[in-house]
Amino acid sequence: MQKYLNSIIEGNCIEVMKNFDDEGIDLTVTSPPYDDLRNYKGYVFPFEEIAQELYRITKQGGVVVWVVADATINATETGTSFKQALYFKEIGFNLHDTMIFRKKNPIPQIYRKRYNNEFEYMFVFSKGVVSTHNPILVDCMHAGSELNGTTYKNYSKNEQKREKLAKPVKDKKIKGNIWEYVVGKKEEDQEAKGHPAPFPCQLVRDHIMSWTNQDGIVFDPMCGSGTTPRVAVEMGRNYIGIDISHEYCAIAKMRVKAIESQPALFNASIAA
Repeated sequence: MQKYLNSIIEGNCIEVMKNFDDEGIDLTVTSPPYDDLRNYKGYVFPFEEIAQELYRITKQGGVVVWVVADATINATETGTSFKQALYFKEIGFNLHDTMIFRKKNPIPQIYRKRYNNEFEYMFVFSKGVVSTHNPILVDCMHAGSELNGTTYKNYSKNEQKREKLAKPVKDKKIKGNIWEYVVGKKEEDQEAKGHPAPFPCQLVRDHIMSWTNQDGIVFDPMCGSGTTPRVAVEMGRNYIGIDISHEYCAIAKMRVKAIESQPALFNASIAA
């Protein structure tokens, strides 16, 4: 396992993962090809084998973030995302959370008697109970207020009922599970313009912050332009990236090297 640490590996991710130790990865953040994109530069996408290897190499308490959406073919969405989520459960993962990646600047679509698609799923799978959660906090709308007339639902195991709470509202609360990002506009995301579908650096940053601590191992078996490894380096985590495309591996290595040569970026991310 040690020989693969902090490297971008060109190859078939299944064959490479077979050489990894059992339960060695803290966090995987990846976005696979799907549906009509299954032929990835001429390569196939053996989903079930990839999922099985991910289960084997994920630590107890570790997390896999699977960013995926559905194509619309013959007037129906495929449902591939749900089928994949259910398969992850079948092989032993917990479906820890079904999150939404909402695009602030979605690509306009030709009218097809449906609303413009603005999101992708971020399925968060865990191997057992999640061991690390550093929740992202946001400001409370009514911070400091005495909400005498507001009721909150009591989510107990028994009868659920609403109760009035007069305590001052806290300044911060845990962020919701719909995360919004501008896609492809920021300078750090422009580094990946040689790839057809990179996700935003901030998306990866938020997941790495949420599910790992310093020196954790962050993995992407289909790393494409290298966004996951790039952000892992920036945040002081170990990384492993795999991609079958020589072209994309070259982009990923370039992006990682640029961050490694600027340690001030890492210091800034910690301060933030």
